[in-house]
Amino acid sequence: MAGLTALEGAALAIGGIYMLVMGLLGRPESPQQAEMGGLTLIALALIPLFAARGLLRRRSWSRGPALITQLIALPVAWTLLRSHGVLIPAGIVLAAVTLTAFYQLVRPTTVEALGIRRPGTTPES
Repeated sequence: MAGLTALEGAALAIGGIYMLVMGLLGRPESPQQAEMGGLTLIALALIPLFAARGLLRRRSWSRGPALITQLIALPVAWTLLRSHGVLIPAGIVLAAVTLTAFYQLVRPTTVEALGIRRPGTTPES
């Protein structure tokens, strides 16, 4: 679960670096837009990367950002699946990773391992 979340963060970071480099060195239609898009992706990559670190350390706070990452990735995967060419396999991979990570994050064993209590329950003494 932490590995999948880290993989998503790494993919965002790589995509951001690529966009930034192409904005600086390539010939995009709008260099400023490419550069800002790259910086945005790099900043967004920090969310799943920090969440993955927290999941590895079994920190209860890390589940929220990891779930948010999955919820954001689902529409992206859907968009890729509805496109053409090489983006379809990328959408399949993203959908598989996202659904697997989402399932792992909501499993009762994960919730228990992270020390998250259900509302209305008291900690055992």
